[in-house]
Amino acid sequence: MRVFITGGTGLIGSAVVAELLGHGHTVLALARSDASARAVEEAGGEPLRGSLADLDVLRAGAARADGVIHLAFANDFSSAQAWDDAVAEENAAVTAIGEVLAGSDRPFVTVSGTPAAPGRASTEADPLPLDGAVGGRGRTVNGVLGLASRGVRTSAVRMPRTVHNNGAGGFAGLLTQMARQSGVSGYAGDGTQRWPAVHALDAAVLFRLALEKAEPGTAWHAVADEGDAVRDIAAVIGRRLDLPVKSVPEETYGPLGQVFAADQPATSAHTRQALGWQPTHPSLLDDLENIEP
Repeated sequence: MRVFITGGTGLIGSAVVAELLGHGHTVLALARSDASARAVEEAGGEPLRGSLADLDVLRAGAARADGVIHLAFANDFSSAQAWDDAVAEENAAVTAIGEVLAGSDRPFVTVSGTPAAPGRASTEADPLPLDGAVGGRGRTVNGVLGLASRGVRTSAVRMPRTVHNNGAGGFAGLLTQMARQSGVSGYAGDGTQRWPAVHALDAAVLFRLALEKAEPGTAWHAVADEGDAVRDIAAVIGRRLDLPVKSVPEETYGPLGQVFAADQPATSAHTRQALGWQPTHPSLLDDLENIEP
């Protein structure tokens, strides 16, 4: 299958590209810079120059492909407005791709986060939040899944709070970055809130399986660790960086403060059973031992 992918040079995307190429697919990857284009070529794919804002380029990429995987997102947490702009950009991008794929029965795999389910671990059957800090992305994903009624084999891979590889990535990576900058390994509240996690190489396998096998309009959980207490995550970061570990105000995390403070464990039992996905790489707490001082 010839696969058009956005976000193909990031932590998750580069793993997905390698997974696809390793299983006989070819890759056409959106590349917004010369460096990204070189990375795609070195991995064995074909770059398509452009950004998520270049809707005509996205349409062209989708038209040349047998399937699409969407991963790109601005990830600008600097302000509420910057976040809203990133959400709007993504929505326009997937809408443009969906227009091209309508009526084709081609697969279109998009990405979201795992939802919260108060008092328990969330499952694939739980709905995404449609309000609050991440509500905009939830509405975007639901729009993509709705394309199933227009002849697109849509699916969504829901990613946990941290997707990691060699000690970096995800919300745990943000905690590490902030610890280096502030001199404190912090966590919101009492730190008992739990974050699910997955290794990037395991997540990549699930994206390939969804592309190849998922039924239209379905959601899947890329969850290996059901939920690690955030204070345990911060403790490993603090030990690796030789920094004190303590609670910090929720506002420290800007527009995502409520998300950082929320208890959001998640399971992937249905995903494992239905798609045969089985994580094999190190857990988050083990992988964080790779953080260099």
